Amino acid sequence: MFKNKKVVVVMPAYNAARTLQQTHAEVLAQDYVDQVIVVDDGSQDETVAIAENLPNTVVHVHPRNQGYGANQKTCYKLASEQGGDIIIMVHPDYQYTPMLIPAMVTMIGNGLYHCVLGSRILGGYALEGGMPLWKYVANRFLTFVENLLMGAKLSEYHTGYRGFSRELLAQIPYNSNSDDFVFDNQMLAQILWLGYAVAEVSCPTKYFPEASSINLPRSIKYGIGCLVTALTFRLVKMKLTSSRLFPNAR
Repeated sequence: MFKNKKVVVVMPAYNAARTLQQTHAEVLAQDYVDQVIVVDDGSQDETVAIAENLPNTVVHVHPRNQGYGANQKTCYKLASEQGGDIIIMVHPDYQYTPMLIPAMVTMIGNGLYHCVLGSRILGGYALEGGMPLWKYVANRFLTFVENLLMGAKLSEYHTGYRGFSRELLAQIPYNSNSDDFVFDNQMLAQILWLGYAVAEVSCPTKYFPEASSINLPRSIKYGIGCLVTALTFRLVKMKLTSSRLFPNAR
């Protein structure tokens, strides 16, 4: 709890058996975390068996793989049903350190922000932390274009480490988003569309064999999806088109 607000950490999992327990232990070691929700997206390893033996954890299993975006939709639905007031998404692959949870919780719980991102770019150590050069260049290019089209000044749009208030999640039409990786990008665009400020904290970058990562073809697909999302945002704002992602044009 933080100021009588329930803190729920959601973990969208897929074949995370090698790192789930370590990540979970560090999550619960942080102040304020009341509950963890693990949503398994049709894993082929021992992810579910491990998750079911973790303390303070609700486990939900998709019988078949539905996609990263679909996994998050279930995560946020369950977090709401469990009464979460502050919801933090942490990937179970240990790429993002759970040690930043207290900072993210206090920023949201004190009413300063409704959305906080753990940025791998702030601090300037992404490459030193192991981010592949091609991913870094793609990240910087996409972020530049997205900031230009959506009028924001974020250091990156592509982190999977995010915190939200219950109030904000209730307003985002995230069920209209993709079931694939571009879900993350669409969700951030929707937050900006609603006029919310997005805070960022510097997050150390860790790349290692057990950390999940999408391959080049899927990365290209993701990048195109990000550009389409940003362009759609701009066109809807100019009232040149409409989109279910951005309802009630301002």
